[in-house]
Amino acid sequence: MKKNYCFILILSIFFFACKKGGSNDPVIDPVAPPSTYAFADLKVNGTYNGFTYYGLNNTPVVKITFSSPINLSSVSGNITLTDATGNPAAFTSALENNDNTVVISPSALQPITKYILNINTGLLSKSGNKLQTAITVTLITAVDDTDKFARITDEELLTLVQKQTFKYFWDFGHPVSGLARERNTSGNTVTSGGSGFGIMALITGINRNFISRADGLAQMQKIVAFLKTADRFHGAYPHWLDGNTGKVIPFSVKDNGGDLVETSFLMAGLITARQYFNGTDAAETALRADINTIYNGVEWSWYRKDNSNTLYWHWSPNYNWDMNLPIKGWNECLITYVMAASSPTYSIPKSVYDAGWAQNGAMKNGNSYYGVQLPLGTANGGPLFFAHYSFMGINPTGLTDAYANYESQTKAHALINYNYCKANPLGNYGYGENCWGLTASDIQGGYTASSPTNDVGTIAPTAALASMPYTPTESMQALRYFYYKLGNKTWGDYGFYDAFSLKDQWFATSTLAIDQGPIVVMIENYRTKLIWNLFMSAPEVKAGMKNLGFSSPNL
Repeated sequence: MKKNYCFILILSIFFFACKKGGSNDPVIDPVAPPSTYAFADLKVNGTYNGFTYYGLNNTPVVKITFSSPINLSSVSGNITLTDATGNPAAFTSALENNDNTVVISPSALQPITKYILNINTGLLSKSGNKLQTAITVTLITAVDDTDKFARITDEELLTLVQKQTFKYFWDFGHPVSGLARERNTSGNTVTSGGSGFGIMALITGINRNFISRADGLAQMQKIVAFLKTADRFHGAYPHWLDGNTGKVIPFSVKDNGGDLVETSFLMAGLITARQYFNGTDAAETALRADINTIYNGVEWSWYRKDNSNTLYWHWSPNYNWDMNLPIKGWNECLITYVMAASSPTYSIPKSVYDAGWAQNGAMKNGNSYYGVQLPLGTANGGPLFFAHYSFMGINPTGLTDAYANYESQTKAHALINYNYCKANPLGNYGYGENCWGLTASDIQGGYTASSPTNDVGTIAPTAALASMPYTPTESMQALRYFYYKLGNKTWGDYGFYDAFSLKDQWFATSTLAIDQGPIVVMIENYRTKLIWNLFMSAPEVKAGMKNLGFSSPNL
């Protein structure tokens, strides 16, 4: 009897326990979440500025405060300091503020370098709790103000920059064609427009005794012999060529034919060389004749596309006019209209210049930016190569037409660019009166045409240096800074690398023909006007520019 009673009692307890839960599932007590503690405050060198710090000294003090006292022994492995490539940086750690604050003291950081301080959730409090959320702090050290190279005179520095940059076109010139490679990683891809700049650089190199006249002449003979057999499309060269074969390399799918703008840069270089090699001997006489044949073969007027009142940039044997890009101002293409108007064989009339390029005055601006009035073009001037490419040959000094004073235009453009970088409205670290210059260049992860209206925090040395004729004081300040203060970060085998960002601690290792060429040539125009004088001395150029309505003491 006692046995049956016990069995009924146990069964009743089981029944009511199941009914209490409302189901037949077993009851499970909830598990309490593990205890955590939280981040409370951060100071770097005594200041809080979010989680990114610029311009730090090489021994910054980082203090991170938490809601609970920290177990110092758990710092190892849970607080790490590395550079951007993951290499560890040494530091010491200590506790203060009743052990709620961890003090991180790096031993000696490198200048102009980005470091990442990571605090993982494995950092334990004294009670054994984990950090609620991981923390990342970016530390960017300042430019070391010491000179990286020995001081020389400004004149010596200008010569050094020209000589080193000239090596891009001489030492690195394509061995078969003699033309300029697109960039320092381009292999056999040579660029027609960049080669025009390279030819002007070659003339500069001869005149500065970087190479002999005989060696320069031999290089020009190689270039001209190659161009005589290379692919042409109604006389215009493509943007890119194979330096071994002379066959077109498409710049894009439909851009596999003539590029009139790149061709105009090349022709300006060739005409400059023709004017320089003025000897009466057979070699120089033959060179001039070959250059004339090449220039006279460009069908500028055909690129009006069915005789319209504007020039068009591209034509393809496969896609005809599909690119459909009229060449309209204001930008880098003034030289295209000048070379077209100057042609003895396929010239364009003034009406094409007025309606196509100048858009009957629509390219005028007249507004002021950063205290400087801009005669032509887009707001704030656009990228600085607008003021360089055409004016490597065309001398803007005293040059006027119905639309502008081009001396005022080029100086205004450069000065607005300088004033913008000095004002630095976006707060890009590193910008200032010594570090300025926005133009088309490589950027971190790509390429863009930087300008005050497209500012991604990247400075291109070619922008300030090629503006030397317009802003000599400001450009010289930039040159000294790039060379002496940034040193090997920006200076290499072929002069200055293409671009850099002190904000992102990114430094290009690339060099581009279209950026190196203007440095050599425009510094020379600032110093001696050599290339300006040669190009402007060409009879066709004088006649062509006068026909377009230009007036200048140099015409």
